[in-house]
Amino acid sequence: MGIKAREAVNFLGLIVITATFFVLNGYWGSMVIALPPPEDTPEEILRTQIIIEARSPIDGRFLTAAEYIQVQAQLQQVPPPKLDPKIRDQIFLLRLRKTLLQFFPFLNF
Repeated sequence: MGIKAREAVNFLGLIVITATFFVLNGYWGSMVIALPPPEDTPEEILRTQIIIEARSPIDGRFLTAAEYIQVQAQLQQVPPPKLDPKIRDQIFLLRLRKTLLQFFPFLNF
């Protein structure tokens, strides 16, 4: 390979590297465009705003803040489910059977 051919390859490599740099530099500048518009309210400010009206999670009607707190407190106080002991035993046995069948699939009971 001659000296002129080597210089041509080096020059071509320099052109490719320079073109790649300018193309990538153009993409980096476009990332700034992805910012939200200045009139958009930042999330940090929205999180500090006090909510004075809300909707009921039960039927969707509008509630005041005090009514909403009362509804949320009522929903938090869920009574423990009362299940018949016979049904509870049947569920336990079904779960036990399912577990045993996973380990011993040849059992058919």
